[in-house]
Amino acid sequence: MPTDTQHQIALTLVPGVGSILIRQLISYCGSATEVFRSPLARLLKVPGIGEVTARAVLKPGVLSDAEQVMLRLEKLGASALFYTDKAYPGRLKSLYDAPALLYFQGTGNLNAPRTIGLVGTRQATEYGRRITHEIIEAITPYGVSVISGLAYGIDIAAHRSSLANGLPTLGVMASGLDIIYPNVHQKTATDMLMQGGLLTESKPGTKPDAHLFPARNRIIAGLSDVVVVVEAAAKGGALITAEYANNYHREVFAVPGQLNQAFSAGCNKLIRENKAQIYTSPKDIIEALNWDRAHEPVSPKNIPSALPVDITEEESQILALLRQSADLHVDELSWKSQIPMGRLASLLLTLEFQGFIRSLPGKKYAVVYV
Repeated sequence: MPTDTQHQIALTLVPGVGSILIRQLISYCGSATEVFRSPLARLLKVPGIGEVTARAVLKPGVLSDAEQVMLRLEKLGASALFYTDKAYPGRLKSLYDAPALLYFQGTGNLNAPRTIGLVGTRQATEYGRRITHEIIEAITPYGVSVISGLAYGIDIAAHRSSLANGLPTLGVMASGLDIIYPNVHQKTATDMLMQGGLLTESKPGTKPDAHLFPARNRIIAGLSDVVVVVEAAAKGGALITAEYANNYHREVFAVPGQLNQAFSAGCNKLIRENKAQIYTSPKDIIEALNWDRAHEPVSPKNIPSALPVDITEEESQILALLRQSADLHVDELSWKSQIPMGRLASLLLTLEFQGFIRSLPGKKYAVVYV
């Protein structure tokens, strides 16, 4: 009998069904397996599902295609991670456009405590490569997981420097796991499997077509606590990654460069338009993310025994979540509380004004103990 994983993969193979629609189907039917067991009349009641899409779900053959995907994953020693799985990256779960399914090959932790995205031009200069190495060497004591796109230039410099310094590094791909692009990075990609891994939303056999790269960039941004653009032209993938990072409320830094230099134009533009903080040294990143500060352990005796009677249920929920950790990123709070980001921002501001919580660098929050 087909497994739930096979049904989950099959959902992503149905024409016209994207990640948002998959969530809608799961929410209505309960699981991927139940989606395929549902009659046409029931599927037609799901918001956003028309008759063409509903019939495509029930069309014979999609489960067989999913079985072939599973066989290829088995040969690769890779796994499929559905958004409801515990191992699915928590940083992505709260994002409206996150992939419903990811394919992962490697040994790394997709929910590493600290992450950084390092991106930039494929035509990296010696200056750009040196800055990349400088950043990675400086963050090595903090055990940060380094994320990039396995491309020429800054990306591959980030991966190789991470490997050399013993940091886990994750390559997010715009192709299937069995198609390393560019092929000359095959050895580095293989080394990364034992010190991080490879991640993609594309099934095995998918070639790296142009439209898949911007989608890949959103995953890099979503997985990162901070995105650093080292070198970039006025237009390109690194700036797309920075744009996504801003939309996801991530910290963004850009390394300034010489005027009139093509691959400094993008970074200087980000800084000029206040879409990135200026990078002057690794200390900027470390302090912004609060990596250099040790937090006091949560102690029950430090927690107020009572709260004001007029505190709302949502506010109480936020405080309960913050008490379970030294601090939480705003995206993790949104995911765990299931409170939309806009509403959450308002609640956090209210709680901060009331003196119950405090904001920390890196868009994190902590309870104020008394």
